[in-house]
Amino acid sequence: MSEIYLVGGAVRDSLLNLEVKDKDWVVVGSSVEEMLSQGFVLVGKDFPVFLHPQTHEEYALARTERKNGRGYTGFSVCAEPTVTLEEDLSRRDLTINAMAIDSSGRLIDPFGGKQDLFNGILRHVSSAFVEDPVRILRIARFAARYNFSVADETKALMQEMVNNGEVDYLVPERVWQEISRGLMENKPSKMFEVLRECGALAIIMPEVNNLFGVPQREDYHPEIDSGIHTMMALDYAAKNNFSLSQRYAVLTHDLGKALTPKDILPKHYGHEEAGIEPLKQMNKRLNVPNECAKLSMMVTKNHGLFHSVEILRSAKIVDILRYCDAFRQPEIFLSAIKIGFADTRGRLNFENAPYPQYELWEKYLLACQQIDIKNIIANISNKAEIPNIIRQERIRIIKSLRKNMSN
Repeated sequence: MSEIYLVGGAVRDSLLNLEVKDKDWVVVGSSVEEMLSQGFVLVGKDFPVFLHPQTHEEYALARTERKNGRGYTGFSVCAEPTVTLEEDLSRRDLTINAMAIDSSGRLIDPFGGKQDLFNGILRHVSSAFVEDPVRILRIARFAARYNFSVADETKALMQEMVNNGEVDYLVPERVWQEISRGLMENKPSKMFEVLRECGALAIIMPEVNNLFGVPQREDYHPEIDSGIHTMMALDYAAKNNFSLSQRYAVLTHDLGKALTPKDILPKHYGHEEAGIEPLKQMNKRLNVPNECAKLSMMVTKNHGLFHSVEILRSAKIVDILRYCDAFRQPEIFLSAIKIGFADTRGRLNFENAPYPQYELWEKYLLACQQIDIKNIIANISNKAEIPNIIRQERIRIIKSLRKNMSN
């Protein structure tokens, strides 16, 4: 007779008194044929996973996995009715994910997951952890979600996996999937801390890893280290509910600092252009979605100018608005400008620093949008002159606005 257990994240989050969003179930003592006869719908490609005919929740046959190749796809699976619950739980990555609840509500915790959960520790279940490099990314993401520490013995296994080249077999889509999810957690800097400590960050995102140890202007950046600043800015973005594309742009905005000579960088900015090529390479390598790639490129290349709006000439402001396609896609442009809050406040002792630049850009953009372009077009006979006339009118309006603001 088969038995059904609630497993994984639902058990973990219920113990933490968090909202349980998805429930996963393990069925012990059953078979594919029996599940199908009960109306379950088979959806698993690599192992038997089913959808419940009414709730549509996932039910998987208890299984074991044996490594037979490199990377995270080299596994053979056994899902026979003889596989026990403990055998199924033992193949899972972390002790906090290797707990189950039976039909009577009893917690089954063979690996001490509850204790680790309340102690804030991420610990591997068994030495089989080293067989799947995705687990390095997952453990880093869980660290970002709960702000937990990684057990020393688990850190050692992660470093072993990196040294053995397992991380080299991660496919870009899986890396981006885990990184993007980690960026949306409560403390994304923790993810990068974990990845950096085990050496994985230098392999999957060397452009970000190279920021650590790079100095900055001490008057603007008391934290000095470019990598630390990026992490502080990223946590500010998370705390203030920035979107995924915004958080990714925060992560990448200073990539050029790693390529700027260390004797020059602390004296001035000038690093924006240097960050374009490594950002292009990273976006391409990880197959970063277009929305994230586009915003990150805009911010990396222009954030120094965004910060400098108060001293820019009116003509330069108009040109930046046009170059950033602000007149056609104002929401994307303002999304980029908003990253200035994270860049400014993600610094030691700058947590509450004002950022008037956002309001200025918003005012200048709104003023330019008030121009009656249709009227200009209707009253100009030489159509070739239209772009320049529109530009001059925008410059005039911004100059007038600035004059009024200064009075």
